[in-house]
Amino acid sequence: MRGDKRVLVSGASIAGPTLAFWLAKYGFDVTIVERSKSLRLGGQNLDVRGAGRAITKMMGIEEEILAANTGEIGLQFVDKDNNVKAAFPSDGAGSFTSEAEILRGDLVNILYNKTKDDVKYVFGKYITAIDQHDDNVEVTFSDGDKEVYDLLIAADGVRSTTRYLIFGDEPEIKFVGLYNAWYTIPKKATDTQWARWYTATGSRVMLIRPDNHGTVRASFSFLSNDTSIQKLSNSEQKKILKEKLSGAGWEEDRLAKEIEKNNDVYFDGISQVHAPRWFNGRTGMIGDAAYCPTPLTGMGTTLAIVGAYLLAGELSRHYKYKDAFTAYEKRMRPFVKNVQRLPPGVPWLAHPKSKFGVAVVNTVAGILASQFIKKVGKLFSSKNKDTAKDEIELPDFTTA
Repeated sequence: MRGDKRVLVSGASIAGPTLAFWLAKYGFDVTIVERSKSLRLGGQNLDVRGAGRAITKMMGIEEEILAANTGEIGLQFVDKDNNVKAAFPSDGAGSFTSEAEILRGDLVNILYNKTKDDVKYVFGKYITAIDQHDDNVEVTFSDGDKEVYDLLIAADGVRSTTRYLIFGDEPEIKFVGLYNAWYTIPKKATDTQWARWYTATGSRVMLIRPDNHGTVRASFSFLSNDTSIQKLSNSEQKKILKEKLSGAGWEEDRLAKEIEKNNDVYFDGISQVHAPRWFNGRTGMIGDAAYCPTPLTGMGTTLAIVGAYLLAGELSRHYKYKDAFTAYEKRMRPFVKNVQRLPPGVPWLAHPKSKFGVAVVNTVAGILASQFIKKVGKLFSSKNKDTAKDEIELPDFTTA
């Protein structure tokens, strides 16, 4: 058993607590520091699939995740008059909706409750400086406190400030030309248990999805190569969102009004993180901080959970942390590379500019949703797709 046992993890979302769970299980002394004053329980739908779901089963939280299902029964493509042009039920082949569909905040809460007795959580602080030595890492926090740890792992998201302290500008944040806003809005009589997708001209898409909290989750996305939008203030970004929504039709007025009065609008440019290395001395990174694949892949949560499981496992079986880091990258990099490979035409094909393009999207969706295509799809779909290993081995590190 290796000797570097005191680990600091930055970020209390999904990757961080999952890593902490497994490290604590293997006898490590783990502290999680989180910038927010409490758990950040907002956010949109996530689906836990494949290898990620297999790991949640090993953690003993799979049933809790399934019990917290959003209740979404599938996806409908609608036109400006809310007429359904195509429908993909959750039990169909290639469904948009997963059996393990859960709100981000609900998953964060499940992970916190699973780890809080074995892991030390520190809220309302963040790392401002890192000083590495041969035998430890000295960390300075936002309140001036200094602590010494054996290892430091950043798991604080795609905009990680800890990553910058470790690697500077070395990792590439690759913007894909798409902006997205997510927020929670009041439920209306027209809302159902179906997720509804509306494609507007001008390369814009609205998506309204049910949740299990008596509200609904809305998102609005649009294509743009203007990277300066990401640097604007919150009020300036809200102004741009309302301008982009103007003339879109369907639920345009509703979403615009909610943007104005909602204090929890998350707006960002969709980007991937490409890093030539994930570790530097006794420090490193996992999850979106290290290899964000974008929400377009639907695999961000799975990458976070799988990466956390594998890193903890390699640290438990190697005496030297450098050997653990090397073994981890060897296992994880091919999987990350495969997940980050976006299909041709994404995200542009789903965000057509003209009326003709919108008509094509709805027509193609209708064809794909047809009974014949569904039957063919079932012939080629896995009967157990949610428990498939997604082409990555999950060793049993408890036997090491």
